[in-house]
Amino acid sequence: MGLEPPQRLTRVLGETYGDAAAAEWLGRLPDLARESLSLGEVEAERTVVPGGRSSLVILVRTAEGEPAALKIAPPFAAPERERDALAHWNGWGAVRLLAALRDGSLLLERLHPEVSLRSLPEAKALLEAAGIVRRLWVEPPADHSFESVTGRTEPMAGAMASWSADPVAGPLVAAALAAREELLAHSPETLLLHGCFRQGKVLGGDRAPWLAVGPEPLVGERAYDLARLVRDRVEDLVASSAGASAARRRVNRLADSLELDPERLRGWTLFRAVESATRALAAGRRQEGEVLLEFAGWL
Repeated sequence: MGLEPPQRLTRVLGETYGDAAAAEWLGRLPDLARESLSLGEVEAERTVVPGGRSSLVILVRTAEGEPAALKIAPPFAAPERERDALAHWNGWGAVRLLAALRDGSLLLERLHPEVSLRSLPEAKALLEAAGIVRRLWVEPPADHSFESVTGRTEPMAGAMASWSADPVAGPLVAAALAAREELLAHSPETLLLHGCFRQGKVLGGDRAPWLAVGPEPLVGERAYDLARLVRDRVEDLVASSAGASAARRRVNRLADSLELDPERLRGWTLFRAVESATRALAAGRRQEGEVLLEFAGWL
């Protein structure tokens, strides 16, 4: 079978880590994949397409014939953090780590990559998502090396600041940066977070109906982790005549269901939406950026 990287992986790695670093690793990826298959003593069935945004995922079979998934990520994506988070959760609400290979690749429990919470009606998807993410919010290991919300968002804030003079994005950038400063000044929690939680990061499984995948783990408050989920299916919200009120209701409903301060959730949702918008604009994805700015303006 071919072990070429899916197009989405190639695009996102270049945008996130720079074209040079991405191209160097992607050039070595077919050989890395073959080495990982050998290390894991597994046989490849097929590559998952479109797959992940920071890794190659291959559906495999173990020597005993059991289904599994092999995840191969570049070192600059810090796969060791995902490894440590999955090991700490040990299958509680998340995909189970079967083995960590010495090249940094992860052998995982196989889920159903074609079935995510996005396949459910919106209300049901949000309900299931809330149940899953609640399980992930646990105390981190005492000797952990996960970055904090402060550390994760500092370079984001720096990049956003370059848009302060933009006539459209500027006012929202200012509001988002101010919200971050206020939120970090009085951060109430230090829990292990998924870091990139949304409907597409929860897949159907056999051991449990739904399990989270693809964490970008860090430690901090729950409201930060929930903020990305608030804007799921944002295109549907923007296309609706009641999108603005629906977005605000979603903030309140999620905050209420998970016992969070709705103002803290609103603030982190604003920050993360504007950060994603400016990053999309910088990458030339203008339509995506404008949709996210419209959403952020409703908050």
